[in-house]
Amino acid sequence: MAQTIIPTRVATTLLNALKGGVVPRVGLGHITVGRKGEIDALLHDIETIGNGGASFRFIVGKYGAGKSFLLQTMRSYAMDKGFVVIDADLSPARRLVGNKGEGLATYRELIKNLSIKTSPDGGALNTLLSKWIQALELEVMQNGGSVEIKIYETVSELETIVHGFDFAKVINFYYKATQDDDDELKTRALKWLRGEYPTKSEAKKELGIGTIISDDNWYDYIKLFAMFATKAGYKGMLMIVDELVNIYKIPHGVSRQYNYEKILTIYNDIMQGKAQHIGVIMGGTPQAIEDARRGVFSYEALKSRLENSRFFDNSVTDLLSPIIRLKVLTPEEVYVLIEKLCLIHGQVYNWQPTISHEDLELFVKIEHKRVGATSNITPREIIRDFIEILNIIYQNPEKNMEKILTGEDFAYATSDDNDEAVGDEFKGFEI
Repeated sequence: MAQTIIPTRVATTLLNALKGGVVPRVGLGHITVGRKGEIDALLHDIETIGNGGASFRFIVGKYGAGKSFLLQTMRSYAMDKGFVVIDADLSPARRLVGNKGEGLATYRELIKNLSIKTSPDGGALNTLLSKWIQALELEVMQNGGSVEIKIYETVSELETIVHGFDFAKVINFYYKATQDDDDELKTRALKWLRGEYPTKSEAKKELGIGTIISDDNWYDYIKLFAMFATKAGYKGMLMIVDELVNIYKIPHGVSRQYNYEKILTIYNDIMQGKAQHIGVIMGGTPQAIEDARRGVFSYEALKSRLENSRFFDNSVTDLLSPIIRLKVLTPEEVYVLIEKLCLIHGQVYNWQPTISHEDLELFVKIEHKRVGATSNITPREIIRDFIEILNIIYQNPEKNMEKILTGEDFAYATSDDNDEAVGDEFKGFEI
């Protein structure tokens, strides 16, 4: 195995995240395998967004199937290509709509996680605003005029959009505060943009603005941010919302329907061409999407738009539809993945794993021979298992992979009934 060069900090973060069963936010390109078709389809969407269009996708996969990994991969790609990215995981306290501010909580999380290439870990709102000011000042230096006039032009364009007038006023406040070194005014402007004013009266008192970002209107302000991002020199905005299962889990049917109605509003807005320079990707499990009683498909208006036609069957792939369903990784892809993990583990712990091609091939075959693995095995399980084996071998040099995999204490039950299927999976499996 050829040694790969990864910054030590990135390699350590990758391994720690994968050991913990979570998706790392850095270094994903070093372990990405498969999913080429899915990534190409989403990159085409990003290109559409950069050209002034909009896109909406659902990424559907079982727990551990790589759904969140794909979302984070697209997050990294988008930032590298000059987009602003906002992302949030839904939870019982964060929904799309709620009677206790759950929708606003999601907006706040999205803005808190606002990221750009130079600030990939979130918290880039201030940087975005500062870059806008710098872009205006540079344009004035090159073409003449005044910064005030350029600001007025930007503000005038935003004012034509729903809620744009107040948004533009706050942006203008931020610029004035920057010029006058008025930290208090800057803090108030940022507080408003983050959706942190609890009442209209408080916003009126501190900024002279009688509206606030709320559960009802937060998506309109996301669209405004997308337009504003292009004024700051970015190509657009990508919004990623994961864990739709938390809507599926809402116990009250009416509350679930309100959330699905919000998804429908966003979906229609984008598909009808009412939004510009924005892409939305939502991630969920098959049950959270397709369950006719509680899932997205329980909302008939969404089901009729999203379900496959009668010509679709599971033997084909349609990556042009609004829903991208993740399939099981092939044995060849799994082999490449664990080979990468082996190199990263060796780099982080400064050792040379004595693992052969035959060892890796045996691991892949045994993993795919587990009961139900043909359709249910996930990258998370494979990664967890393989890192555990590497940990054991590293700390117990007398052990080797073959002994671990063929030992009596090996934890995984296999099925003789699965032999034929496994054999079919491995026809032509040569690395």
